[in-house]
Amino acid sequence: MKKQAVFFWIIIALAIIGIPEALSSTQGLISILIPLILFGLIYVLYKYPPKKYQKTPKIKPSARTAAKLAQQRRTSSMSSNTGKRKSYPFQVIDGNKGKNDEDTPKYH
Repeated sequence: MKKQAVFFWIIIALAIIGIPEALSSTQGLISILIPLILFGLIYVLYKYPPKKYQKTPKIKPSARTAAKLAQQRRTSSMSSNTGKRKSYPFQVIDGNKGKNDEDTPKYH
């Protein structure tokens, strides 16, 4: 823990020395302002995202609404299943070929 604290204070001391030094020249001012503006812009976008990227809160429907929706789903699914499906009397017919164990693949 102490090594981290020493490292932190060394970085702070270097920043205190380096920022005024960088601000003294014109090139240094630009090199500090651009990252600050970028970090500020990213922070603002993170804190206040645009409306199209915000998640809308889910509103739980009331018990009456949920019951109506469930009833509508049941009636529509039941009526559509009976209309589309037909029952065919399928029957398996045994073939005339004899089964040969040598012809079957080894992996079955």
